[in-house]
Amino acid sequence: MRSQFNYVIGIDEVGRGPLAGPVVVAALALPKNLKYGIRNTGMRLRDSKKLSVTQREKWFKLIKQKNIPYALARVSPKVIDRINISRAANLAAVKAFKRLITNYKVANYKIFLDGGLYLNKISNFGFQIQNSKTVVKGDELIPAISLASIVAKVTRDRYMVKLSKKYPYYWFKENKGYGTKKHIAAIKKYGLSDIHRLTFVKKYNNLKTSVV
Repeated sequence: MRSQFNYVIGIDEVGRGPLAGPVVVAALALPKNLKYGIRNTGMRLRDSKKLSVTQREKWFKLIKQKNIPYALARVSPKVIDRINISRAANLAAVKAFKRLITNYKVANYKIFLDGGLYLNKISNFGFQIQNSKTVVKGDELIPAISLASIVAKVTRDRYMVKLSKKYPYYWFKENKGYGTKKHIAAIKKYGLSDIHRLTFVKKYNNLKTSVV
C-alpha cells in the first residue's frame, strides 16, 4: 500500500540547557522522494550534538542545496525565565511549525517531534494538529528530526557567535552559552548580561548586575 504522505515534518530544539541565549526550534519538511537520497549522501546523519562543526555545516549546506523547506523560531531568555524552558521550547516548536506550513506549500504530511516537544501543549494558535507524534531519541531515529536538529544547532551557534562580539566577556563564541568553567568564572567576575537566563544562574552566589 502506497503511503499517503508527501512529507515527513521533523521538529527539534537546541539550547535547552545553556545559561544564556535563546532556545531555538527548527521544523523541517523532508519530501518523501528525498528520504533515501539523504541517506545515500556518504555522510552519516545523526543528532546534531554528535556531529562535528564541519559535519553540521556540510549537512546544512546540503539542506540548502536540496531546497528542503524549513522554518525557525526562537524564544528569548526573558520569556524562558517567565514561563520555564519546557514551555518555551514547546512554544517555539509551535511557532516554527506554523511558519513552515504557512510559508511553504507543505501538504499531506505527518509530524515527528523529538522527545520533550509536543505541539498540543500550546493551544489556540490557529492550526489543527494531526498525525503528530513525539519520539524519544527521535533525532537519532528519524531523518527529518535529525535534519531539523542540524538546522537548529547551526542557526543557534551562529547567533551565539554573533552575540559574542557584543558580549565579549563570556566566551560565547566558544561555549555558545553553556556553563563551561570559563563562562561561569566570567559570570562570577563580571556579573550577568541581559541575555543570561536568571532562573538558570540563580545558584551562583553574589552575582552582580549586568556590566554590558
